Amino acid sequence: MPTHFSSFLRRPRLLVLPLLFVLAPGLGQARHGGAGPPPAAGARGARLRGVRVWLTTPDKAALFQLQPGTLGLGAPGGDGHQPEIVVDDAQRYQTMDGFGYCLTGGSAALLHRMSAPARAALLRELFSPGAPNGIGVSYLRVSIGASDLDPQVFSYDDLPAGQTDPALARFSLAPDRADLLPVLKEILALNPALKILGSPWSPPTWMKTNGDAKGGSLKPEFYDAYARYFVKYLQGMAGEGVVLDAVTVQNEPLHPGNNPSLLMPAAEQAAFVRQSLGPAFARAGLKTKIICYDHNADRPDYPLAVLGDAGARPFVDGSAFHLYAGDIGALSRVHEAFPDKNIYFTEQWVGAPGDFAKELAWHVKNLIIGAPRNWARTVLEWNLAADPQQNPHTPGGCTQCLGALTLDGDRVRREPAYYIIAHASKFVRPGSVRIASSGPPAGLGHVAYRTPAGQHVLLVQNAAAQAQTFRIRCQGRQASSTLPAGAVATYVW
Repeated sequence: MPTHFSSFLRRPRLLVLPLLFVLAPGLGQARHGGAGPPPAAGARGARLRGVRVWLTTPDKAALFQLQPGTLGLGAPGGDGHQPEIVVDDAQRYQTMDGFGYCLTGGSAALLHRMSAPARAALLRELFSPGAPNGIGVSYLRVSIGASDLDPQVFSYDDLPAGQTDPALARFSLAPDRADLLPVLKEILALNPALKILGSPWSPPTWMKTNGDAKGGSLKPEFYDAYARYFVKYLQGMAGEGVVLDAVTVQNEPLHPGNNPSLLMPAAEQAAFVRQSLGPAFARAGLKTKIICYDHNADRPDYPLAVLGDAGARPFVDGSAFHLYAGDIGALSRVHEAFPDKNIYFTEQWVGAPGDFAKELAWHVKNLIIGAPRNWARTVLEWNLAADPQQNPHTPGGCTQCLGALTLDGDRVRREPAYYIIAHASKFVRPGSVRIASSGPPAGLGHVAYRTPAGQHVLLVQNAAAQAQTFRIRCQGRQASSTLPAGAVATYVW
């Protein structure tokens, strides 16, 4: 959950101009008959049919809406003074693992309580890669034990006060079998390639210095037992048909005020990985990645310290970030220091009741565009679903975390994070490579990709207070488009 809550602004009244398509010389405007996923476009002829555009405007007049026709993609020409975004396949950066959400225990409970037909339809919309009207979510984060958006606090080895279980004889995944595992199995049936990241909020309380779910630190005498706890969790989930791609060592290790939570300074995390967690994974033959930090971008010194530990570094795949404090550019500082280690963006909330225009602008700028441009392989929004009162949550847990979906029985309302993620998740499929996109002057943010199917995907945000017309240039051809003030568009060709 977030470490602090931002204030909410009254939603401004915005005048949104219509999206204009200006054809490049030499090509007429093609028509597109549906809103389904784009066909493979590896051949040059497929690219020449034009650029399709999905648009969201801050006044909600368009919500991830496929625009009529296509944008002509033709030979260079026209106004030489028009701002230009140049997409360059030759410059390639990180490979993307996916875009998605955090499937909290509360989110899973709300989904599991829906009627089977309504849940099946919603999960297809969210997760089925080929769903015509879906958004193609390809990455999920789950909590190892309870997060603060579970109805109650639990671990997989809870004991009466004063008892310990270093052999983990009483370890059980039973709490996850109620809601989380059934929902995950339905999701994986729709998309077996979906990647899952697990993050603990707290170890079992008997392993902690304060004997409480909230705060405290991991006792060094239980480092080995806690490492085996991770191993048993991963093996148990795999036995249920749920294989995790990665784990983070601790959610928000510098925020012990949440319920549940754990204080784990960088030196302690490095020691735990070096002495216990890394060797335990190696002994068990686990291929699951270990990711350090998993907290705000204001403390890049933390992942730098863990990655700088010679004993921990061989076991650590990379570092994970949130953005409740700091600047997204800090991710690049960590990448530059350790370019062989991966970067992940794993959590950001939208605060209820949600100001659509404000959330669209901030999240697209900093996360959908900013995080990948600073080497992130994933972008995950916090909390897939909540009820109309932002429940459930633990006592003291987040009371204002707006889900990407608001679920009231079978009734579904799609919130800002749904559309924010959709602009990337539907088209930037796993295995897509970020490629260079440069220019124009400030006011038009952008990020570009080449997909495994050979398509280009360009996301553009008009952060200016007025409509802007610009050219897209790629491989010696160009197209021209006008975006309304505050609008976001995904261009696919």
